[in-house]
Amino acid sequence: MPIPQPLPGALRVLFLGDVCAEPGRKAVERELTGLRQQLGVDFVIANAENAAGGYGITPAIADAMLGAGIDCITTGDHAYDRKEVWEYLGTEPRILRPLNFPPQAPGRGQGIYECRMTSEECPEVKVAVVSLQGRVFMKALDCPFRRVLTALDDIRNETPVVLVDIHAEATAEKQAMGWFLDGRVSAVLGSHTHVQTADEAILAGGTAYITDVGMCGSFDSVLGMNKDLSLRRMIEMVPVRLNPATGDVRINGVLVDVEPKTGRALAISRLSLSVAAAGNHAGGG
Repeated sequence: MPIPQPLPGALRVLFLGDVCAEPGRKAVERELTGLRQQLGVDFVIANAENAAGGYGITPAIADAMLGAGIDCITTGDHAYDRKEVWEYLGTEPRILRPLNFPPQAPGRGQGIYECRMTSEECPEVKVAVVSLQGRVFMKALDCPFRRVLTALDDIRNETPVVLVDIHAEATAEKQAMGWFLDGRVSAVLGSHTHVQTADEAILAGGTAYITDVGMCGSFDSVLGMNKDLSLRRMIEMVPVRLNPATGDVRINGVLVDVEPKTGRALAISRLSLSVAAAGNHAGGG
């Protein structure tokens, strides 16, 4: 289905699903300028914890993505896979690791960013982004539910526009976070599974929600990685190292329109584009 035009006076946020390896990040870097213009996007968030060969992210890759027009990078359970990014996480405010990691872990889990809108009614707005990680079938971390409430106490003093990336394995945990934060934040957007879900909605309290925004990368794959190697690993139980796939590259994400003065979500739309069509045939998932 076609992507609707931004609502008058609304802040339009594009959240890109897990950017997987070189095919995904190159597609995003190449197409993002055109997508921002075509879709009327004011602010872009991308989960890029798989951007470096499918495992983690490096400072050079993060710099390239930020330079291409990403306003904030979120991560997840692969945030620390590349040791060279540890110091970078503590010095670059536009990249986040999950908030509920131990406080001694390098980096930060929330950020507030200045955004210049195309709307004349509200030309400037502050956008807060919070990165969370689930605990079901994942690493034992601090409770994301309790941890996010502490962050929101500080964030609300600066802006009502708050977008949460919940990087989690279990659908139930993501849905629970959506209901928990309904009316407290502008959007709760799921990542990690690399498969876009069709349950986008505006919840009763005015929070946009989707269980998973999907993946930017090769869809001729198993979650962005080489099919043959993935099959061997599962069928033969051989611990082979997975390599990124390269075919059928797509860009997945969601567009969220937010009322900037209240932080209430007005609309959410899925985005699923083949790279060949990314400049011309925007359409829903």
